[in-house]
Amino acid sequence: MKSNNLKSGGDYSIAQLGDPVVLTLSVGFVLLFVGFSLFDLKGVAELIGNGFAWTAKVFGTYFQMLLLATFFIAIGLACTPAAKAKIGNLDKPEMSTFRWMSIILCTLLAGGGVFFAAGEPVYHFVVTPPAFSSEPGTAEAVSNAMAQSFMHWGFLAWAVLGTLTAIVLAHAHYVQGKPLQPRTLLYPVFGERIMSGWLGSVVDACCVIAIVAGTVGPIGFLATQMSFGLSELFGITDGLATQMAILVGLAVIYVTSAVSGIHRGIQFLSRLNVFLALAVAAIIFVFGPTLFLTNTYFQSMGQYVSSFMEMATMTADTAPGWWMQWWTVFFFAWFIGYAPLMAIFVARISRGRSIREMILAVAIMAPIATTIWFTLLGGSGIYYQMTGEIDLAEALNNFRFDVATLTVAQALPGGGFMALAILVLTTIFVATTGDSMSYSIAVVSSGHDEPNTFVRAFWGLAMAVTAGVLLYMGSGQIGVLQQFIVITAIPVSLIILPHCGLALKPPMLWHVSRT
Repeated sequence: MKSNNLKSGGDYSIAQLGDPVVLTLSVGFVLLFVGFSLFDLKGVAELIGNGFAWTAKVFGTYFQMLLLATFFIAIGLACTPAAKAKIGNLDKPEMSTFRWMSIILCTLLAGGGVFFAAGEPVYHFVVTPPAFSSEPGTAEAVSNAMAQSFMHWGFLAWAVLGTLTAIVLAHAHYVQGKPLQPRTLLYPVFGERIMSGWLGSVVDACCVIAIVAGTVGPIGFLATQMSFGLSELFGITDGLATQMAILVGLAVIYVTSAVSGIHRGIQFLSRLNVFLALAVAAIIFVFGPTLFLTNTYFQSMGQYVSSFMEMATMTADTAPGWWMQWWTVFFFAWFIGYAPLMAIFVARISRGRSIREMILAVAIMAPIATTIWFTLLGGSGIYYQMTGEIDLAEALNNFRFDVATLTVAQALPGGGFMALAILVLTTIFVATTGDSMSYSIAVVSSGHDEPNTFVRAFWGLAMAVTAGVLLYMGSGQIGVLQQFIVITAIPVSLIILPHCGLALKPPMLWHVSRT
């Protein structure tokens, strides 16, 4: 049975432009957040901060268990004969492997990965993670710091974003003809009851709110990072006017990309980003501390694998509560919040691929690429910190990751040129996150593979405007909104939890390949 939702973007009734309940709840949340922030900035920050701390304390272990279960079940599934099944009623993939992998790499963890790639390893180098006992700033601390960064951005993070949920969604959409919406993920549990009525709309709205909260952050933080970088490199005033100008330019890029679609703007931007990232990586590896980076990667990967379970299962009882809250639990909850809409995107671009290909690409190959990137940028930062060329201890203790990225970039071979290249790379990475999430939210609103261009543009602009308003209030309020995604991870986790069992049903997997 083929999906009856595979329509072109041209013929839509007004009703198909969006579920009014989803629109009201999601847009209403953004307006309430901005409105209450204008009325009582400190009160909103305190309320969400308390909710964030409570969520991390009560649900942190559950989030960790969910990511572990998703990863191990997905890898086990990839080893079964059922994983040969094709996705989406196509015998051949819609796009080449390079283009497909480019979109995956630039969409899932790209924005956050670029922001944290330079600073997080250095932070763990100067402040030893609780899983290890090495003396901060020593040679022994290098592999431990990198391994901890790998834990946050490696196999577990990628697996929850695009494996089991994407498989279940692909079956429901391409075989059973259900819409590409988060509520469809619960169809195997609730049946037709979830597909119409207020409950399904609330499910969709929760996922949209989580994505908006998680995407507005990188968009706003990019404006502050670029403003700071342009000030350091060219003497341009680092202020609100510069940040707003950068925000407008970024919005134009990713909205245009989202409107043009997966096979045009989104694909082009992703490929451009990969080529630029490869060029930057080659320069760092060849002209930077090559031997140190090579040794660091192999030692760190070995430490990551050997200490995998210890780092993944550490709780607030065995580590400082503040550390777990702001590091492991924050990242894991952030990825859970992204999972349903990321699954929609992965299912959409993976038509014609086998289930095994999708799992291995998302849960193995992409994390390895991420760890290499973290080693090149973060490992270089550790090297220059060790040799005394830079000192990021104070900046990172104040969580100034924008300072860390630029400082490491300026210390790299090429100095100012590399700093500018990494700023441009960061901009494109965030743009690829913005265009894919604008597209995915529009898909949720309409339930179609090719949503109306107006809906894509609306959500892209809505996130940019929200970031702009919050920047006007102060960049700290963007961080407050980003903390909210940890709270939204509670309902979102319940949406993806059943798939740890559902994805193992052989009939479902074999039917994915039938036309």
